[in-house]
Amino acid sequence: MRVVFMGTPRFAAEILDELAEFHEIAAVYTRPDAVRGRGKALAPSPVKEVAERRGFPVRTPRTLRDAEVLSELAAFAPDVICVAAYGAILPKDVLDLPPFGCLNVHGSLLPRWRGAAPIERAILAGDEEIGVCIMAMEEGLDTGDYCVCRSLPAGSRTAAELTEELAALGASALLTALAQAEGGNLRWVAQDEALVTYAEKIAKGELNLDPAESAVANDRRVRASGGAHPARTVIAGRPLTVLAARVAGDAPADRLGSGAAALIANRLLLGCAEGVLEVTEVKPDGKRAMDASSFAAGVPALRGEEGTWSRA
Repeated sequence: MRVVFMGTPRFAAEILDELAEFHEIAAVYTRPDAVRGRGKALAPSPVKEVAERRGFPVRTPRTLRDAEVLSELAAFAPDVICVAAYGAILPKDVLDLPPFGCLNVHGSLLPRWRGAAPIERAILAGDEEIGVCIMAMEEGLDTGDYCVCRSLPAGSRTAAELTEELAALGASALLTALAQAEGGNLRWVAQDEALVTYAEKIAKGELNLDPAESAVANDRRVRASGGAHPARTVIAGRPLTVLAARVAGDAPADRLGSGAAALIANRLLLGCAEGVLEVTEVKPDGKRAMDASSFAAGVPALRGEEGTWSRA
């Protein structure tokens, strides 16, 4: 099929790379270059990098409502528009353009977690299963019917790990949906409105750790965190980002009440409202990432089991 692809982050870039092996990519649309990561220099999106490497025409309009933009999109004559985390609303003129419609690779098992942060919200909610669905795009927010879905156990994976795995599953599901569409045997399922939940954007500071929460809740915050939304805390007066942690089911909870921190048997342990969190990797402000035991070894209060920790 002749495809126009729309997407922006690495999740979408991996799907584009796989899609290009089996279908003709007429053009790629992605968000304009932006400051990404450290520094102030503008950088292309991961999707733009893949498109340029493969020699696909790339467009970065700020809106799809402009008449010239719509005219050019129509001139690419796509059979279908495939979308994955594009980051912009598709107007009705775009939705109605391709004969096979606009198919979105959505990172949840619809109708659960409509919206912007489905993977993070699934982790924070403790979902045991997570997945992707191919959805027919319409004007509502992720309200369209879905067809092919893929799932996997969430386990103790981080958002980054799940995103990578779901990108692979999403590419497979999209290819299956396109094959079914070509064969005229694509089956759509309407979303059950009674089961809808919404994945709101992660707010600034939302993933900061909190001794007033349980170890399970804090562990989920760490696993849902990333560069844009880090899991911050203050340990023994030192602000840092927690990069990896786990619930310490074997830790002596009676010795570590809520807000207590200590290095015990070379393990950095944080007492929570319920249970103990073991921190395994940190990045102190102004320093490189390091294993938590190395950080704690340099903090006398933690070696003496008199340390404390608090919300950043």
